[in-house]
Amino acid sequence: MSAPTVYDVAERSGVSIATVSRVYRNPDSVRAQTREKVMEAARELGYVPSGSARGLASRTTGVLGLCFPDFVDQDAEAAAAASDADDDQAVMLYSDQVIRGMERAARRHGYALLIAASLDGGPESLVAKVAGRVDGFAVLAQTVPTEDLEVISRRLPVVMLSGPREIDHLDHIVVANAEGERELTRHLIEDHGLRRLAFIGGEENSPDAQARFRGFQEACRDAGLPVPSRPEVRAGMMTQAEGALAADALLDRSEGTGVERPEAMLFANDQMAVGALQALERRGVRVPEDIAVTGFDGIPLSRIVRPPLTTVRQPIRHLGEQAVELLVQRLADPGRAPVSLELPVSVTRRASCGCG
Repeated sequence: MSAPTVYDVAERSGVSIATVSRVYRNPDSVRAQTREKVMEAARELGYVPSGSARGLASRTTGVLGLCFPDFVDQDAEAAAAASDADDDQAVMLYSDQVIRGMERAARRHGYALLIAASLDGGPESLVAKVAGRVDGFAVLAQTVPTEDLEVISRRLPVVMLSGPREIDHLDHIVVANAEGERELTRHLIEDHGLRRLAFIGGEENSPDAQARFRGFQEACRDAGLPVPSRPEVRAGMMTQAEGALAADALLDRSEGTGVERPEAMLFANDQMAVGALQALERRGVRVPEDIAVTGFDGIPLSRIVRPPLTTVRQPIRHLGEQAVELLVQRLADPGRAPVSLELPVSVTRRASCGCG
């Protein structure tokens, strides 16, 4: 059976060929209703833009792609820029380091890296930007709808980064989120004797944040402490500003109800924890003497804030490097069995929990 063409998509969606082309080249120039009709027809047919099909047939593009949401934490970047650190890597956040790892490995294999990082036009726009120009791509969990990944993965290699393995035949890389948070929580309980612990999570559809909360629950259960069914606070975008709001909310709740405030705040990522440190300082709460604070990720900013942040360090750059290695292996051997990797993490003990 021959591959579907732009003509088939135009016929199925009832629009002109020029309109189909504009949907892929410049999606914002097409009305949302028409764009969705074209994308739905493309999904049903399993269509990939012809430029991509030709590139995949010859594998001559020499480009790998990365899809992730456009997620900027301006407060975190400002904090790093204003710090005394002379390391220009300090401003790098999670996505920056994934990109750095992929770039390094791609160059090693003779590939360039194409990045699609925008919420404008929605996830279909991300797929359109990348799929027609690359030999394979990595996609961060929750970035592209599963049905779109199914279609694209019929034409080119795709590796999923983080989150659950949504599609069995795709390569997949995740870090040991639950194990890392479990070990961090045990450290606070066993080494510092802390009992009143508050976990600040992310949105319910964030698989990494959910896995970290499960690790927190397991450590509490093992220690015989109450096991909460949900995080004390759920943040939206998991930014520095959200972390400050969460810390304020927990302090306000304690002051308003008379309930003892937590002895430790465990945040689902470093950026929120950094915001919390600033909020606590503003309110005259000492860290770690009054409240310990921890994060997760191990971004460079975590080591230059005051006090330096205790966190779980995940190998973010290595995540990007491994994504490229899997894509290159898949291009060389399309029929090999799919691979699922779990990368180890480590607890980094610093002053914000009371370690020197």
